Amino acid sequence: MQNLRNLIPSPGALFVFEAAGRLSSFTRAAEELSISQAAVSYAIKQLEEALGQALFRRQHRKVALTEAGERFFSDVSIGLAHIRRSAEALHQSQSGRHVTLSVSTAFASQWILPRLAGFHADCPSVDLRLQTTDRDSDLAAEGIALGIRRGSGGWAEYETALLAPEEIRPICSPAYLANELGVPTVESLAREKLIHLEEPFRVRPGWSEWFSAHGVTYQSRDDGLRLNDYALVIQAAQEGEGVALGWQHLTRRLIEQGVLVNPVDEVLHGEFGFYVVWPKTIALSPDAEQVRDWLLTQAEV
Repeated sequence: MQNLRNLIPSPGALFVFEAAGRLSSFTRAAEELSISQAAVSYAIKQLEEALGQALFRRQHRKVALTEAGERFFSDVSIGLAHIRRSAEALHQSQSGRHVTLSVSTAFASQWILPRLAGFHADCPSVDLRLQTTDRDSDLAAEGIALGIRRGSGGWAEYETALLAPEEIRPICSPAYLANELGVPTVESLAREKLIHLEEPFRVRPGWSEWFSAHGVTYQSRDDGLRLNDYALVIQAAQEGEGVALGWQHLTRRLIEQGVLVNPVDEVLHGEFGFYVVWPKTIALSPDAEQVRDWLLTQAEV
């Protein structure tokens, strides 16, 4: 770090440089940082002299990063973003102002939202915020307290608690069952209009795995609906677009309500489960502990 101290005249210069580079303006950077424009110009000049490189091209009423400035800006922005997220996570762990839970859209809509009134009744003082994402976030890096993950539970960076096993049964609408399927069997489903989940960032069992578990060879065809979000798969099944694979912890409520049905009873017990996870490196705030414990009271194990 001694060499870095020799290269960077002041840590504050990095904040000034990042703001000026992001805003392409010394004036706007000064306004954002609540300092004078002269102070911004001085900090940038000192930084350029220390690095031996021009970082900005001064233009009329604006500035633009040089090629060297672009490279330096990219690294400084990434570094400051990591520091900010870590600081926010540490602050959140102490203040407990809110708890962020990272989940898929399908989990949010089919598992959390139907239970939300119960959560507010059980934990009235906790400000729970859902972050839906199509990929598994880095919780510690993004300052997120808790997440729901599919896997074996053996993540090196996370503490885990099993929320639900992986049980997969075919699902469709009652009307589709009555009008299209007749008396369905595992073998006959292979010839039906199937709805496929093709998530780009999360690996999930598909129809080939489900049929194979029941001794049926299945060759995927070009027909059938293909969707990249499981919330859309559930909606498509409700609308009578065909037969989909139903993860039971997400579709059980809809089946109990009669919105969806299982056309056959056969189930695929997946090798993985769905876990509540939280970073090992960041202590949970009391509010985050409440959310975790409440989630586990709802566990389907």
